[in-house]
Amino acid sequence: MAEWVKIGEQIVGRRRPTYVIAEIGINHNGDVAIAKELIDVAAAAGAQAVKFQKRTPHISTPEDMRHTIRQTPWGEMTYLDYRYRVELERDQYAEIADHADARGVDWFASPWDVPSVEFLEDLDVSCHKVASASVTDLEMLVALRATGKPIILSTGMSTLEEIDRAVEVLGTEQLVMLHATSTYPLPAEEANLRVIHTLQERYGVPIGYSGHEPGLEISVAAVALGAVAVERHVTLDREMWGSDQAASLEPQPFIDLVRDIRVVERALGDGVKKIMPGELKPMARLRRHTDPVSAAS
Repeated sequence: MAEWVKIGEQIVGRRRPTYVIAEIGINHNGDVAIAKELIDVAAAAGAQAVKFQKRTPHISTPEDMRHTIRQTPWGEMTYLDYRYRVELERDQYAEIADHADARGVDWFASPWDVPSVEFLEDLDVSCHKVASASVTDLEMLVALRATGKPIILSTGMSTLEEIDRAVEVLGTEQLVMLHATSTYPLPAEEANLRVIHTLQERYGVPIGYSGHEPGLEISVAAVALGAVAVERHVTLDREMWGSDQAASLEPQPFIDLVRDIRVVERALGDGVKKIMPGELKPMARLRRHTDPVSAAS
């Protein structure tokens, strides 16, 4: 088990700056220009990383969904064709990687199948993210373990027994886990933030939070409860077409979120009770020292 995990140039763990991940996912709608704008938002906010999703659609798309007709901005098409339409190719990811590097943020992705793991390894990502939907995809988890890279594991829609099995496959030496509830958007009563402590006690690895709520408060509270990483979906406009846009943060709220997380980090302190510098003058002005024994005599 590891109390800290190094991802790129960042150390993720207790008493380190909260590792903030801007989840771009497929909110770029297959457009590299939009992806770059979202990277710019993440950099402006002070996030350390951006995350995408990588699929091999004919493998990762469920059989019963492939031929379902979907209305899209590009016309009517099957769900499988839509999945191909929003996928980015290798040269596009190379362009994204260069842009992220220029803006000083790390980038990686959630692979949804074994060929996507190989695709991302060819691009030399610093780590891999396991989406909540993939917790039970043991074949892919084996492939991820074999890369030797740090793994970030989301735990939404999963039982503790399913998470136990995933952790058994992945190991704990380079593992970061994210508490998550896979409801989009997430109502407060389903956030269950105390699971952060449950995961900390059970697995002994760095625990973060992946949120899908419409506001900022729950993510900030997660940091106060000990989350060492926060992942939130980001979009240029929540009215844009796409399944994740409505559960995403627009640029200004995302910037505000990172600001609030940094304030909470400073406010948490080191846990040592002491007189703070700002208390010295009020103490000199207001504090009385009395001896109850002397006063009684």
